[in-house]
Amino acid sequence: MTEKLAPRNPGRRSLIVGGAAVAVAPAWMGVARAQSTPIKIGFPVPLTGAFSAEAQDQVRAAEIAIKDFNDAGGYKGRKAELLVRDDKLNPGEAATRTLELIEKDKVDFVVGSLSAATQLSINAVCRDRKVLFNSISQSDAINEAKDWSLYTFHEALNPHLTAGAVARYAFPKFGKKVVYLTADYAYGHEMVRGFQRAGQSLGVQTLADIRHPIGAADYSAFLPRIQSLKPDILVLCNFGRDLVNSAKQATDFGIKANTKIIAPVLLYTARQAGGADAFEGVLGGTSYYWGMEDKIPAAKAFNDKFRKAHGGAVPSDYGALGYAGVRSVLQAVLNANSTESMKVSIALRQLRYNWYKGEQFYRKCDHQSVQSVVIVESKSKNMKDKYDVFNVLSIENADEKNLRSCDELGHKVST
Repeated sequence: MTEKLAPRNPGRRSLIVGGAAVAVAPAWMGVARAQSTPIKIGFPVPLTGAFSAEAQDQVRAAEIAIKDFNDAGGYKGRKAELLVRDDKLNPGEAATRTLELIEKDKVDFVVGSLSAATQLSINAVCRDRKVLFNSISQSDAINEAKDWSLYTFHEALNPHLTAGAVARYAFPKFGKKVVYLTADYAYGHEMVRGFQRAGQSLGVQTLADIRHPIGAADYSAFLPRIQSLKPDILVLCNFGRDLVNSAKQATDFGIKANTKIIAPVLLYTARQAGGADAFEGVLGGTSYYWGMEDKIPAAKAFNDKFRKAHGGAVPSDYGALGYAGVRSVLQAVLNANSTESMKVSIALRQLRYNWYKGEQFYRKCDHQSVQSVVIVESKSKNMKDKYDVFNVLSIENADEKNLRSCDELGHKVST
């Protein structure tokens, strides 16, 4: 019996297998579909809540990294897309939004977080589903073996590195009797630990570690005790709106008369919100300050792109982390010639980059970005414009020796 061929259809090809007609899409259609599929990056950050100003700047800067990649042609014709979600500064919400991004939206990678607590829940979801996650928020725990995976990267500074750099600069200059006003969650606790460890060899004495709930509006109950302890230094181990409120109220209460106020992370957004008087003379650390552009060409290039996109405004420190976190992942896609998380992870481990602040790389054992820490002090005089809010006092250069050791973090490193 002669087998009949299925009639030709100009819109498809057909293959006869065992007498059954099976439709086969033309090869060019498969290639076109693959090229048109965007590379999706999930971006969960707290668009609402105490850290909303910082989160919104992270989104603005991350969008510039997406534009850089797309303007350069993308990857094999594929453009990148940023899928922003509000984690509401809540670990459960962060996990839910991340799960939706992975399972419903089919993102290729996740970048984001702005809290030590939410980033651990985001990382757990990504780790279990073998999706690469690049965190852009400070945390010590995310680098520890118990929370880490081959898919876990940490673009931000961590509290040990940040607090250590500020301590090494400030304690020898301003005194050894210290009080900590600490947001009562992982960020605050880890920052205090970083200061205390750095202060041990300097003979620093902790007079008190006074803890407050995240999102506190009123600090008046703590200030009389702080003043009565007569510290040389008051360290504000808090973030975002908490930093603004505590700095304002400490200033109004007269703490600065006999005490130097420092912060592990002196936020650009907090300084803008709080104003010159509240932050006058406050010293702290940061991952980035736009004013570095006078000496660092990469900073000038990044700032100019941000200015063009946002009416002359300059990027914040945490905004810059959004840019670097996304751009590093997309560069690793190109280097790996793949969008598979494991292949991109291998490429990211090998990446050396200078996107905006100087040379950086990811340490092999824990995927922590090794980078500089900038020491800044708020100013209220001789400001060139409203963006000129800090003096750069010092830059502690990138050095793995300033991080906790791989062994301490629980990583077994072969020699």
